Amino acid sequence: MEAGALIIFALLVLFAFLGLGVWAAVKVVGAAKRGVDRTITQARRTVEDTALRAKSLGQVGVPGALAQLRLDLRTSMRATQQALYQGVQTDASLKESIGLFERLSAHGHELDEELKRLEQEPDRRRIADGLPELRERTAKITEASDSLRWAARDRARRFAQDDLTSLSEQIEMESGALRDWSRESVDDLAAAAEAAGATGGSAAGDGAPAARPPPAGRQPSPTAAPDPRPDTPRPEATT
Repeated sequence: MEAGALIIFALLVLFAFLGLGVWAAVKVVGAAKRGVDRTITQARRTVEDTALRAKSLGQVGVPGALAQLRLDLRTSMRATQQALYQGVQTDASLKESIGLFERLSAHGHELDEELKRLEQEPDRRRIADGLPELRERTAKITEASDSLRWAARDRARRFAQDDLTSLSEQIEMESGALRDWSRESVDDLAAAAEAAGATGGSAAGDGAPAARPPPAGRQPSPTAAPDPRPDTPRPEATT
């Protein structure tokens, strides 16, 4: 029974590790696929923008006007999207602005697709008659997009200025405190030095008396030098 239970437990652990491995592999593959999709999308947008810029500069009439409208629309929408999605990482209040932008983005995509279809329309006169209305729609969308973008940037700039002002005030207060502490430490050191000097003088006055010089006219007797003559035994008296 115990051996069977151990085998079952080992199989469960093995299956758990296999499941985690499969899940991790799927996550890695999904992340890689999303990264590739983003790269392809970005490359496609860059190619389309370059082609639109070339058309707007190199062609006249209806084709050039349509290319310029698409370029203005795409440039404004992409800049606003980048500003909002980067700003929401530090300012959660921009989530509502992102919701409004997504609704506006739906109108922008619809207009961009319509302008793209009109580029292939052979009836140039009819397109020319509809250009004023297309310009008006494009202007409404780009103005709304620009308004959101500049409002988000102004908000971020205001927060940065307020934070810088608060930080400058805190640094000024800390600098004043450091200067006060420096003056107090110098005063403390001077007082400690004076106290040490007074203590040293009193210790010298209260200690053992100093050696007095000998009185005048009396010189200390030098130590008697040994007799250089050798000691010889005296002859004994004879009787």
